Amino acid sequence: MSDQRDLESLLASRFPLVAIETNEEMRARELLARIARGKNWPLMSWSVSEGLEGGNLAGGVTAQTNEPTAALRQIQQAGPAGVYVLLDFHPYLDQPVNARLLKEIALDHDKIARTLVLVGLEVKLPPDLDKLAVRFRLSLPGADDLKTIIREEVKAWQASRSGKEVKGERSAFDQLIRHLSGLTESDVRRLVRQALEDGLLDASDVERLIARKHEMLGRDSVLTFEMDTARFSEVAGLATLKHWLERRREAFLGDAAALGVDVPKGIMLLGVQGCGKSLAAKAVAGTWGTPLMRLDFGALYNKFLGETERNLREALKVADAMAPSVLWMDEIEKGIATNDNDGGESRRILGTLLTWMAERKTKVFVVATSNDIEALPPELVRKGRLDEIFFVDLPSETARGEILKIHLGRRKQDPAGFDLPALVAACAGFSGAEIEQVVVGALYEARAASVPLATSHLLDEAKRTKPLSVVMAEKIAWLRAWAQGRTVSAD
Repeated sequence: MSDQRDLESLLASRFPLVAIETNEEMRARELLARIARGKNWPLMSWSVSEGLEGGNLAGGVTAQTNEPTAALRQIQQAGPAGVYVLLDFHPYLDQPVNARLLKEIALDHDKIARTLVLVGLEVKLPPDLDKLAVRFRLSLPGADDLKTIIREEVKAWQASRSGKEVKGERSAFDQLIRHLSGLTESDVRRLVRQALEDGLLDASDVERLIARKHEMLGRDSVLTFEMDTARFSEVAGLATLKHWLERRREAFLGDAAALGVDVPKGIMLLGVQGCGKSLAAKAVAGTWGTPLMRLDFGALYNKFLGETERNLREALKVADAMAPSVLWMDEIEKGIATNDNDGGESRRILGTLLTWMAERKTKVFVVATSNDIEALPPELVRKGRLDEIFFVDLPSETARGEILKIHLGRRKQDPAGFDLPALVAACAGFSGAEIEQVVVGALYEARAASVPLATSHLLDEAKRTKPLSVVMAEKIAWLRAWAQGRTVSAD
């Protein structure tokens, strides 16, 4: 009812032009019809297919009004006071005569109170008309509205199947409520019907719903929806980071205000390449049971001036609509490192991102990963933008043993059949990615010799490997020295 009250107040305030941007045209028209009936206002509508119709126009239309110019002339010359709903009209405002006629009708509003309501998915107005217009956006369903819609759809499903009961898991229902936020009422109903199709609501329905939601919201976005999220059981080491995130899980997914704490904002993962930063980002989403979106800075930049900032704004808008969610900004320094040779574009990108991070009200947890802290501007890494900076170092002796077990197990090899202490020692200074490649390379050697994988194959592969800690020893030593005292160790 708040939409009806707010729009009614807007129309009563005598704005000559009202723009409603929505993909729920029928809902907007029904809302306007209820207001007009309640206030006894004449209501007319126009579309290119039907022309002018309704209100006092039934016998007063003197010309074919499917053509936009003819419709505006008819309204200007013979249209009574009332509300005129123009459907998908804005493309015709590229023609000067239509823009001028619309302006003249608007300027005559004090003489004849004709309110023109433009309804469309995107309503672009010329600058002079935009100054005369007010914009109205239909609200999205809240938590109580979502529960009501689900109950209505459950009743409809049961009625269509002779009263058969819908079965489901309470946890799945709670997640359904959480992930339906940010969608229009019509989209919510479509997704709920799809989830109820087999009469069983479970975790798989929620996963499909999340994927479908991202498809609907991010068709043209530079965000990538990551289905392959991990669990922290698949991440070796990083005990401090795991503990930090576990402490904040309830506040992020639940009611932080009721707990007396702030909603977690995000973290920066800085460290050596191949040491699990990306896997940790995936594990946050997998452990918290939220969607994971990856912001691709390579796809973000556009050769047309101004398009890059628009791409970022649209991506952040999708992230907000997907809340609660995790937004993974991989190798963030490649997208926002300030560069004096790009016409200021990187600085504008940084400004847009910082503004969003400071002002957002939605539960979007940012996980930014970086390999080069020197390339990052200080405005981004200060406390307040993000909650903490974690340094992901080369895996410890214990972590190397866990990594070996994980990768051997994934390839159907029993870790108990190998000399793990010897392998852990041989992989000293290796990153997690390099340890994985030792297992991969050793398997190929064993297969070529047509023998089972043995410790000797793994040791030989480790000896052949020159880890990054050796190849780029100086750079890694500098990074470790910088992180000491400036960051929190993730391990």
